[in-house]
Amino acid sequence: MKNNWLLALPLSLALVTSMSPTVASAHAAKITQEKGALCISPKMVQLKTDMQKVWIDHTIWTRSYIVSAISNRPDQQDVLNRLLRNQQDIGNVIKPYYGEAAGNKLADLLREHILIAGKIVAAAKAGNQAEVKKLEADWHRNADDIAKFLSAANPNWQFKELQDMLYTHLQLITEIVLNCLKGDWKADIAATDKNEIHMIHLADILTEGIVKQFPDKF
Repeated sequence: MKNNWLLALPLSLALVTSMSPTVASAHAAKITQEKGALCISPKMVQLKTDMQKVWIDHTIWTRSYIVSAISNRPDQQDVLNRLLRNQQDIGNVIKPYYGEAAGNKLADLLREHILIAGKIVAAAKAGNQAEVKKLEADWHRNADDIAKFLSAANPNWQFKELQDMLYTHLQLITEIVLNCLKGDWKADIAATDKNEIHMIHLADILTEGIVKQFPDKF
């Protein structure tokens, strides 16, 4: 009984071939949806690729800046500039759907996220734990602001889910900072790998939310 749809499939296909192209296409789409399949368009693939790239870049350049700052490398400012540019790149990805102002607002919130992180690295390096604690509170407040902004823009982006994702991201960055300070490079690499996978997951959540909110664009 569970496979009755298999018996009906030849009849469905026969009906589709006897219909006009437009009606047949709609009927085939309905059959596909009933089976739980999803047709992925080139535009969906492009958005997914673009979204994953900017968040992977976020992971890579954040870790690169941490290493550079802790090691007093001469490329520290150049790496920071590249990292800050990444925040605008993320904002730019959402502009086709939410507009110029919204994209720039997200970029501003993410730049604040990075600037606070830079202060945390400096305070941790100096051993100023009181300042680190204060800055971490600001960091989580900024994460709340990002989650609020995004969840207000798209009903498919739930505040609590985004907040949890961002808090985990902050925890993984903290692990990277502490491991770099200790010189525990294996642990640093492991945390960086976890962070990259985590941010790809976040990117996919954002992509899926946009596709659901703006189906006509895909």
